[in-house]
Amino acid sequence: MKLLVDNVVLDPGDTIERIRDILIKRFGVDCPYSIERKSLDARKKKEIVYRYRVVIEVPDDRAAALLAHKDISLYTRKEFPAPARVRHPVTVHIAGTGPAGLFCGLRLIRAGARVEIFERGKPIEERMKDIEVLELQGILDERSNVLYGEGGAGTYSDGKLTTRIRKPEIDWLFGTLVDCGAPSTILYEAKPHLGTDRLRGIVKRIREEILSSGSQINFNESIDDLIISDGSLAGFVTSKGREIVSSRLVLAIGHSARDTYAMLERQGVRLEKKGFAMGIRIEHPAELIDDIQYGKSRYRDRLPVADYMLTYANRATGRGVYSFCMCPGGRVINSSSEQGRLCTNGMSFSKRDHPFSNAAIVVTVTPEDFSDMVLGGILFQRDIEQAAYDAGGGMFTAPAQRVTSFLQGKADTELPPASYRPGVFPAGLDRLFPAWLVDELKEGIRQFDRKMKGFASEQALLIGVETRTSSPVRITRGPDGQSVGVRGLYPVGEGAGYAGGIVSSAVDGIRCADCIIEESND
Repeated sequence: MKLLVDNVVLDPGDTIERIRDILIKRFGVDCPYSIERKSLDARKKKEIVYRYRVVIEVPDDRAAALLAHKDISLYTRKEFPAPARVRHPVTVHIAGTGPAGLFCGLRLIRAGARVEIFERGKPIEERMKDIEVLELQGILDERSNVLYGEGGAGTYSDGKLTTRIRKPEIDWLFGTLVDCGAPSTILYEAKPHLGTDRLRGIVKRIREEILSSGSQINFNESIDDLIISDGSLAGFVTSKGREIVSSRLVLAIGHSARDTYAMLERQGVRLEKKGFAMGIRIEHPAELIDDIQYGKSRYRDRLPVADYMLTYANRATGRGVYSFCMCPGGRVINSSSEQGRLCTNGMSFSKRDHPFSNAAIVVTVTPEDFSDMVLGGILFQRDIEQAAYDAGGGMFTAPAQRVTSFLQGKADTELPPASYRPGVFPAGLDRLFPAWLVDELKEGIRQFDRKMKGFASEQALLIGVETRTSSPVRITRGPDGQSVGVRGLYPVGEGAGYAGGIVSSAVDGIRCADCIIEESND
């Protein structure tokens, strides 16, 4: 019988073999075990520990006595099943190679279907070169950048695999990631992450599996128009002028495909306004965040670079301010997709060994905050991105300001070192946003400094702006995963407005694949 043993505590200086000793000493059990969960508990800075949850298998008669312990329970987790096989030849077209598109495609391929994927950007090797040109020379390729290209926006990020959703598809997703080169530790770490360096290799292996199955990926080619007949998809037109006959198109377009949203609105596909969040990046020396989070722990040299998650609910206004996409030991990066408009994001490598840590500090934005137009949120984002580009002086140099200066309304003449490339320029960030959003940011930062003393210090730098936390548009779909009003059109992931982050986007793609498999087998 399999049992779950909770609250197995190790010091950061202990080796993993210590778990066996604890099982013997506490429960009199000497048997093979597997790790189900590992988390760092730093609530008490003088007693920082790792907490493990492990699975053991013992004879049934022994299990009955062990279940009397408060930290032992019956292990009931079930694996998410492999996809059902398609009974008939099926070809599915997919727009986008982000997590939603790739894992939808993989799931379909493993079910025996054929997929053909269209990606507006370039393969990952070429894409990385274009990103380097942007960072060194300030020259943006609008179709190949941090947001567009093989792997989607998540490939050039911290590669976090944390999520609030609790869906059974996550097991299949994580197992597939491990099969494609991710470390097996992601299966049990409380805050798993991959880093952009590992993600590049994983994405390439996914590409190889897709192509070896007989499926196809068309790079440098986007979906520019739909052909709709009697409320059903009949085909689409690509940016290369090709007219493709299709009855199934998965829209995994990502949250920044602004031209695609405009096309969908023109075609009468049902869209709706959606709330999102926006703000700025805050960057600290990584060592400062370690000091705040770990104090003088004797295990400092054995602990991972520290992270944080901060939230503040303003009861007077009803708005929330929170940290988003925290990147320990990472860099602030450009995530623009349009000329003359600047926005930022964060990334890190698997080792998280850069000297800075950063996060977005963002404020909730409701549909009532922008125009009544269904694409009004995009216009709102664009206005702020254009102001940020102008404030930075052009060539995608980012406007920046010390946190202390921002809070005091003072101008900076010089700035501390920053990780952002092609560079930062002193500017008053309060001029980039509406007054209400500036007020919320300032109050949120003050509250965060109370929780983490030193958060709002002279060493902290604000770099603007972060506008693309999620899509401001939702492509309305029904319970069958299809667009309301256009059968055969399957909106998925962040771009559809139903996910946020690598895991939830991939899970949405997996669920879409299963809907298509079920529908094709009816």
